Amino acid sequence: MNSTATPASMSLTLDVITLGTPEVEAARRFYSTTLSPTVADDDDSVHLDLHGTGRLTLSAAERLATGAEPATPGFRGYVLTYVVNQPTEVKTLMDAAVRGGAEVLKPAKKALFGSFSGVFRAPDGAIWKLAAATGKDTGPAAESPLPTETTLILGVSAPKASKAFYEALGMSVDRDYGSKYIDFHPAAGAARLCLMEGGVLARDAGTAKDGDGFPSMVLTHRAGSREEVDLLLSAAAAAGGRTTVAATRTTEGYSGFFTDPDGFWWQVTH
Repeated sequence: MNSTATPASMSLTLDVITLGTPEVEAARRFYSTTLSPTVADDDDSVHLDLHGTGRLTLSAAERLATGAEPATPGFRGYVLTYVVNQPTEVKTLMDAAVRGGAEVLKPAKKALFGSFSGVFRAPDGAIWKLAAATGKDTGPAAESPLPTETTLILGVSAPKASKAFYEALGMSVDRDYGSKYIDFHPAAGAARLCLMEGGVLARDAGTAKDGDGFPSMVLTHRAGSREEVDLLLSAAAAAGGRTTVAATRTTEGYSGFFTDPDGFWWQVTH
């Protein structure tokens, strides 16, 4: 993988996570009742503000990315993590997810190093991990738990190489545990991006690593200028990614798409 200097005006941030779903309205109901986000609709998509810790968009799967392969029915190579304050709040959210039709992959229970977590697969196929840093409640639990952080963990083939790729696009590493786990500082109001080896991530989520198609997800960076769009697309290609849709004028402005070395799709838009 070639390294490249990062211009001061270019820094990739995970501003929006768009999930493809076969039934947008059904997904809207599920996430609205489970996570209680602020919801805004337009003609094509549903936009969810995860209480200031990230933004999630629900869209018809076939609209996500031009030329992308069909969504895989198995493990899609990523896990969304919703971090709350206390174990009882993890249980509250897990119960709400199950009532909404989610499949429990790992029951909520005390995990390693004193944490507490559970994992479910949402009706749209996305896998979510609910987690608290402590194994015991330290005070009254919220009836409608709010997240302290939302993270997206990508299952990659080589975490160290993926780290170099994202650093070349201006991301700053926060915690680095070598091939086990790497994450980056999140921008204000945005989700945190994390990296784990794909097989390890699948096992941690309680599922088999049996999916190999398009993950039905597009990650969006909102650039400050057209120049930044062009810079990021060029930097991604130089660092080992691939420009999948060249930057062009759109009805909403100017945007293009790239994939990282593991095939995850990003849209850079202004």
